[in-house]
Amino acid sequence: MRRNCYIPSGCSISGMMSESGKRLDGNAIIRSIALMHDRGNGLGGGFAAYGIYPWHSDQYAFHMMFDDMDAKERCEEHFKDRFEIVFDEEMPTRPGGVFEEETSGRHGDFGGQPIIDPPILWRYFMDVPEERMRFVSEREYVVEEVMEINSKVDGAFVASSGKNMGAFKGVGYPEDLGVFYKLGEYKAYIWTAHGRFPTNTPGWWGGAHPFCLLDWSIVHNGEISSYGINKRYLEPFGYRLELRTDTEVVAYLFDLLVRRHKMPIELAAKALASPFWKDIDRMPERERRIATAIRQVYGGALLNGPFSIILGHSRGMVGFNDRIKLRPMTCAKKDDMLYMASEESGIREIAPDLDLVWSPRAGTPVVGVLEEGVE
Repeated sequence: MRRNCYIPSGCSISGMMSESGKRLDGNAIIRSIALMHDRGNGLGGGFAAYGIYPWHSDQYAFHMMFDDMDAKERCEEHFKDRFEIVFDEEMPTRPGGVFEEETSGRHGDFGGQPIIDPPILWRYFMDVPEERMRFVSEREYVVEEVMEINSKVDGAFVASSGKNMGAFKGVGYPEDLGVFYKLGEYKAYIWTAHGRFPTNTPGWWGGAHPFCLLDWSIVHNGEISSYGINKRYLEPFGYRLELRTDTEVVAYLFDLLVRRHKMPIELAAKALASPFWKDIDRMPERERRIATAIRQVYGGALLNGPFSIILGHSRGMVGFNDRIKLRPMTCAKKDDMLYMASEESGIREIAPDLDLVWSPRAGTPVVGVLEEGVE
């Protein structure tokens, strides 16, 4: 048996969600993504978690990365003029953060890889001052500020900016990053994870997955070959793409289509992975008219290339593939839990006894929704 034989088209994704809002610690999602270790190469990994800040659920939680203390000071000066900082602190981390194979059940001739040279990691819980919302909505204001920081505050990057959620990402294997960020000490009702094998974009802390904006988070396996078209489509709407990774467009497209244009999430996913014209022509009349309108209006949002994607947001989780399913995805259910992963084994590792397992059809979203009342 050959070991350490990597697949350039790899990457791994995993997601789990309790529809009833039961909050689970990060150990399970770490084990799930660790099982798919060989799909990555240690140049990026990360997690998104929802429901982790109930005591600050009304504030925007900015997870920040700074190259140095000067960048931190510049960003805090920026914040002081534009937000009300309720609380801030250094992100809790465990130096090195090595995932221990002997306690994980992980097999193979590889061991943990220490996390080295992290940037300054800080989090801020902030309110938007009332006077700042005279001409724009609160969420639009936050989006504009994220774009401003990422493009103009040198050495500062926003990892996530939603309420009651956060992204934990960096350069390394995801299971080691999970230990580094102490994710076993957080509890969330939605977890997503990513193990990266970059092929045409750099491996760096800000460019690791997930990509977040407000409460949207994206983990992605594959390649967005339409990145240039999607970028040009987004820029007139005020989105600035500064993170040097093709996946960034997906988070911004969902924000545009769902938050700004009020599209249902299922339709937004179909706009991004729209059927081929030959398939649209065979649809019943009403369905054909809707699909045609989406292709015509949102042609610049269409994602080309091989991909499987998991979208997390404050009310649920969505998974979908490209239109001809060039990247794998398996979904499963157990009681109130919805699982998605690149491999069935990544689900079986944490939920061996499942009620239902299936592989979604190409371009067809699988949508999980939290029950009413979950906060």
